[in-house]
Formats: sequence, C-alpha cells, structure tokens
Amino acid sequence: MATVSNTQHAPNEYEAVVVGAGPAGVTCVGNLLERKVAPILWIDHDFNGGRINGKYREVPSNTKAALFIDFATAVAPFRKIVSDLPSRSRWEDPSESDGVSISNRPDKLQALRQLDPQKGCDLSYAADMIMTLTEGLKRTPGVVAQKGNASDAQLDEATGTWTVNVQPDEQARTAVGLGPVKTQRLVLCTGSSPTATSLAGGAASIPHFDLDDALSPTKMSARLSGMGPTTVSVVGASHSAILVLRNLYNIASTTKSDLKIRWLTRHELRYAEFMQGWILRDNTGLKGEVAAWAKQHLEPENFKKSDVSNYIDAISYEKGQEDEVFEKHLPGSDLIVQAIGYTRNATPTLTTIDGKSIKPEYDHETGGFEYSKEANAASKDGLAKLPGMYGAGIAWPERVKDPYGNVEYAVGFFKFMKYVKRVSPEWN
Repeated sequence: MATVSNTQHAPNEYEAVVVGAGPAGVTCVGNLLERKVAPILWIDHDFNGGRINGKYREVPSNTKAALFIDFATAVAPFRKIVSDLPSRSRWEDPSESDGVSISNRPDKLQALRQLDPQKGCDLSYAADMIMTLTEGLKRTPGVVAQKGNASDAQLDEATGTWTVNVQPDEQARTAVGLGPVKTQRLVLCTGSSPTATSLAGGAASIPHFDLDDALSPTKMSARLSGMGPTTVSVVGASHSAILVLRNLYNIASTTKSDLKIRWLTRHELRYAEFMQGWILRDNTGLKGEVAAWAKQHLEPENFKKSDVSNYIDAISYEKGQEDEVFEKHLPGSDLIVQAIGYTRNATPTLTTIDGKSIKPEYDHETGGFEYSKEANAASKDGLAKLPGMYGAGIAWPERVKDPYGNVEYAVGFFKFMKYVKRVSPEWN
C-alpha cells in the first residue's frame, strides 16, 4: 500500500499501527510523530472523533476549557495543525524562519479561546477541536489513515514483530488494496461503550433506553415526545446518571408533565473536592454544573423543597440488594436507563505466529501489556512483557493514587495526554 511518508520502508510495513481515532488515538498519533516514529498506519471505522463527537456533543464537560487548549497545543504536530502554518518538518513547530509571520496570528482554537478558561463547556467545542486535529493528522506526511477494522494480530515472539490483519470498510475496499501489515508497535485506542447488564424478573422485558441517547437532550426529547404517560427508571449515581436525571427533569417540567422518573441508587452522591494542589475524587466525583445541580436539587436536605421531587422518585438501596430492589421498583417502567459505567470495546484477536492465544493484561502504570509466556514461568505472577503493544484512553487509562491513598483511573483529554507523554518514550 502506498504511503505519503518520506521514510523508506517495505510495502505494508509500518513503524506503528494505531487502532482507534477518538481523543486517545489522536493523542497517540501526535506523540508518535513528536518522537519521530513514522510511518504510522492509523485505523478507524470513520475518523469522526469517536463517541465525543458522535454521541456527546450536547454533554457539558467536567474539564476546564483551558485544558482542552493545553491538549491541542501539547505536541509540535498539533501546534502545526492548529496554527495552519508550514514548518520545516512534520516534527517541528511553525517558525518565523519559514517566511511567514506568526506574531499575533489567530489559530484554529478561537472558539475555545473565547470561553472562560476556568469553566467547563459543552463537549461540542472539544469535539470540533478533535476533528481539526484528526483532519490535520490525516494530511500529515508519515500518516496513512485507513477506514476499517484491525481484526486480529499475530506476534513473532522471536523478533517482537506484529502482523496485523486489517479489514477495510466496504466503501474503502476498491480505493485501497490492503493485506496484512507488519509493525514493531501496535497501539490500542479502542475506547469503551456504556455498560448494560441483564435484569432479572419483571424488569427483563422492559425496553432499555441507550445511555448515549439519554445523554442527548435532543434525542431524549424526540424519543419521549411520541409516547403517552411515561415512567423512566434511571439506575446509577455517576456523572452520567445525574446528567440523565437533569435531562429528564427538564423535559418533564417543560413539555411533558406526564413524565415520571424513578432514580435507583446504591450510594450517596460523591463530589470532586479541590484540595491544596490536588483534587479528591478527581475521576469519580461530580464536577462543574452537574455537581451544582445535584447539590441544589438532589441532596436530601434540598430534594423535598425542590421542584424535581414532583417528578423524581428517589429509591436508595445497599450493595447486594439489587435483585430485590429491581424486582420491586422497576416493573411498571416504560424505559430503563443504566448509567453504571463503561465496558471496553472489542479489540483485535491476538495470537502468536504458532497459534497460541494471547490474553493481554494491561499495565496501568506503564501503558504496556503483559501476557502468560510458558518460557517465562519464573517471572512475576507468571507474566512477561508483551513486546510492542501499548494502550491508552478510556479503555486503557492510567491508574493514579491521591495523597489519601485512594486509587482511581484517570480519564480525560489532558489526562490521556500527560499519560502518553510520560510513557511513550518507552515506545521508541
């Protein structure tokens, strides 16, 4: 397959294969280019910004606008794209020596720069920024963007080389003929999707309202508008759950007074707390306007005084009581929204070249993977380093510990960037 790289390489051989083009995929391609790793084969079904752009444009961020700008200017390839100026190479910043004045020249981040840098914003701003970077990276020498899926990969344990089988999307098949590709670096940025569990008893037959759609006021309103008197049950107390409750309440209190909401939660609301130089519950607590709304309307001391109590029935229960509580309270619902977390999307099937299945174990501190290797039985827990495979993003986040010893997983644009900047030197 032809590439636009200036680097000499054999056909269908790449220095890196990156799977996924959401924020984490964009982060990894940018950092690989910064570290002079090219050519890169970049694989995604649509290169449309992942779930952020496709599903969450109406969702308010719990990240300050300033951090989105920091993300978009964190590496030289990004700075070149947002400045829309040439540079001497794809790894260097735009320079006055290129013959173009860069003093006071506006960049492509003006929409973000016009926001209050210390406040959150709708994720549409971040999604537009990701799309700007995506389109710029696709045009960058050394990057080959292929629509499709990395179905499986085989590892040559002797050389550390991966052979990746790519299935192009139907519309791309005639445009590019693509066979197996070889690489020393396989980077998974495959993302996650909302978790939905099977419910027992009388709740099993109740239709589920997809969390992604429930997070969109537009899609939620469209779904409910054609229904008569409706009861929607929401399970969870996460950031997503509170957003769904707020969306439902706004509809019930304005255009659909016959909408009733059941809120089932097994723990009290948890908030991020700003300490001296760090944030308690930074990745698990409510933040921003969602936290403010929850405190004003959902905390027990305010709930009965708030108008939300006219539409929301709050049902608390303890861990282990799920079956009993769901059997009692979910029947009679017209729709159920589960806001109980996210599950990793499917990844390529991995084997060795002699057919042995590889079950990778992610290392949340190094960004690499380990696997069971019979010849390495003396290693820690019987695991050995899996050569040349790395991961980042919501599916493969960094594990962090706060000063109180609490362990969380760091999810967010700039958190992905900080993590990949830290671990990617080992990818060379």
